[in-house]
Parts: sequence; C-alpha cells; structure tokens
Amino acid sequence: MIFDPLYMAVIGVGMVLSLWASAKTKGTFQKFSRQATRRGLTGAQVAQAILRDNGITNVRVEPVAGSLTDHYDPRNRTLRLSESVYGSNSMAAAGVAAHEVGHAIQHAQAYGPLQFRSLWVPVAGFGSGLSMIIIMAAMFLGGAATVMGHTAAVIGVALFATTTLFTLVTLPVEFDASRRALASLERGGYMAPDELKGARSVLDAAALTYVAAAVTSILTLVYFAFRLGLLGGRRQD
Repeated sequence: MIFDPLYMAVIGVGMVLSLWASAKTKGTFQKFSRQATRRGLTGAQVAQAILRDNGITNVRVEPVAGSLTDHYDPRNRTLRLSESVYGSNSMAAAGVAAHEVGHAIQHAQAYGPLQFRSLWVPVAGFGSGLSMIIIMAAMFLGGAATVMGHTAAVIGVALFATTTLFTLVTLPVEFDASRRALASLERGGYMAPDELKGARSVLDAAALTYVAAAVTSILTLVYFAFRLGLLGGRRQD
C-alpha cells in the first residue's frame, strides 16, 4: 500500500489541500489581525458580551497558550481564546472569539449536530486507532477475494468510516457557529458592516481546513474500499 501510486496520489491530494487551507487561514488571520475595530473591544470582551446577549452566564472565558488554539470545551463550559485573540482588538480576534461563542450557544441550545459530534468523539477515536490495523490485515488476507479477507475489509473500512463521518458532521457545526458569530457581531453592534467583511474572511478561511479534512477522509475511505475489492470489483493481488 505504501508504494501504491494511487495511495500516494490520494495522500498527495490530501496534503496539498491541508497545506493550502492552513496557509490561507494563517495568512487571512494575520492580515486582519493588523486591523483594529473602531470600538476597540478585545476578543475576550467580545466573547463575554455575546454570551451576555444570549443569556449565557455559566461559561468561563480564559486565555490559552499558542496560536489559533481557540476552542470551546463543552465538558466544563469553558471558552479558551489564544493569546492573539484574547487580548487583541482586531477584526480577526473579534471574528474568532464570536465563532467560539457560537459553539457555546449551540451547546446551550442543544444544537443537534454538536451533540452528535460530542457523542461520536470516542467512537471516531476507537475507529481511528483500530482501522488501519484491520485494513492491513485484510490486505494480507487477500481482501474481498477471500472470505476472511472480505470480513476484515468490511470491518476495517467501517471503522475508518467512523472518522470520515466525524469530519462530515464537523462541517455543519463549524458553518453554523460562524453564521451565529457574524449575526451576533452585527446584532450587538460590535463591528461596523465594513469590519464584518474582515471577520467573515477569517471565518471563511478557517472553514477551509474542515472542508480539506473532510475531502481527504472521503478520498482515503474510497481508496481503501477500492483497494480491498469492496468497490469496483477490484481484487487484492
């Protein structure tokens, strides 16, 4: 499999997409990190204000080390903002902070896709850890060309599919959080219309990383199904 040209092509496409999305995100964030909002609110202040606007009083906002490490932890209702967001009054900081609050709002409103993703995390983790072992075993056993190989192939691909499903469910969760973020920023008057364009650009760029992950996972899943003979009538040599 390692020297399979098709596998190398799939991995190559995935790497190119991931690198492009990452570069786009970092470049856009850096660009709008240099442009302050007129109101001058920091990312932490924006987050706290939007939380109050939505009647959410049980979520803590705290700084976290690193760059673009912002996230909302539903387990302990904590919104963590990176150093370049927490104390910054830039358009980028406001957009990212509002996005993470979007996840807190989803949690408070029991947003279905977020609930499913949270429940699916251990399933995807289990599938990710075991799938490659079983897929390699399936190839050794002859894939779909043998009874044991076919069984192992189905199990291995099914386990890998749990991670693919996770990347797919992540898309509506992230897109919805960004939609809520922009609506909250506009409704609360925290950013002027022309400033919202900067926040939208940052959030759109960040969304590309999730799209790249989903596309890469789908391509890899299809490759394994094809390589093992579960798709296209291919048989393991």
